[in-house]
Amino acid sequence: MDIKRKSEEFEGAPAYHIYIRAADEVDYHLKNNPVQVEARIIPPADPDLGHGNTDIIARTRTIKISQAAFDAVKLVMEEAAASEAMGLEKGMIVLSTAVAGGPFIGLLGTVWGVMETFAGIASAGSASLTAMAPGVAGALICTVIGLLVAIPAMFSYNFMVTTIRNITQELDGFSARYANQIEHQYVDNRPLSDELKASNDALATRIVGALQNSRGAMMTVAQRAVPVSAS
Repeated sequence: MDIKRKSEEFEGAPAYHIYIRAADEVDYHLKNNPVQVEARIIPPADPDLGHGNTDIIARTRTIKISQAAFDAVKLVMEEAAASEAMGLEKGMIVLSTAVAGGPFIGLLGTVWGVMETFAGIASAGSASLTAMAPGVAGALICTVIGLLVAIPAMFSYNFMVTTIRNITQELDGFSARYANQIEHQYVDNRPLSDELKASNDALATRIVGALQNSRGAMMTVAQRAVPVSAS
């Protein structure tokens, strides 16, 4: 949550958009649906492991979110990842259209040029070069234009598809790692028995407090009523 709390922005980075959406959702549940837990005792570091205690922050945090809230956070992350993938692919329609339509444009030009060639032969009354050249030249020009559009578009499309696929996989990996970090630090993963015990203890504390307040109010009323009855 440090990037959000420091108000750092990385516009144009797909991973940042996923991060900020998830961070906003976590922050919302921490403020509106918090779960109060007790800080856990940190065991001494094991020198044989060499890395000490790596979950100090998670163990000392007392305000967390429920598993249901964490499911909502993961849903937001999946939606953000899908939105970023769609944003990366929205321009691919131009390249795919060029790859598919370029050869047909060339074919159309070829057929049109052949028609012009036969029309020229029919008008001249003989199959001379003068009669055939305009139609053949037009057919070849259209074919070249179609190929000049389709070939670069094909290479660009394949390159962009591979790049987008790699970015999408990186986003999926980032979402999984970020969700894992959120679960470690902010999600209440206590066993159900511990949650029920904590709920019962909290309920018992509230009942005892209410009884004590009610008892104190009754004693105050009784003390006020004693002078009146004595007089």
